[in-house]
Amino acid sequence: MKSDSTELLKEALKLPPEARAALANFLLDSLDQDVDEDAEAAWQVEIDRRLKELDSCSVKAIPWAEARRRIAGR
Repeated sequence: MKSDSTELLKEALKLPPEARAALANFLLDSLDQDVDEDAEAAWQVEIDRRLKELDSCSVKAIPWAEARRRIAGR
């Protein structure tokens, strides 16, 4: 089994970034057996708040590359 998963990982890493992200999302979703309704509702409130901030221009969005650079502390 270990060699099978290693080979699968090697093949997955050859995929373009968008396909790897989609695959990662599918794999993560497969681990979620229980849905916390309170957490889902809280995330929806947060998403709505952030969208309102973006729509009203009260915050300035930055490109992902810049956000990633800041997170990495570079």
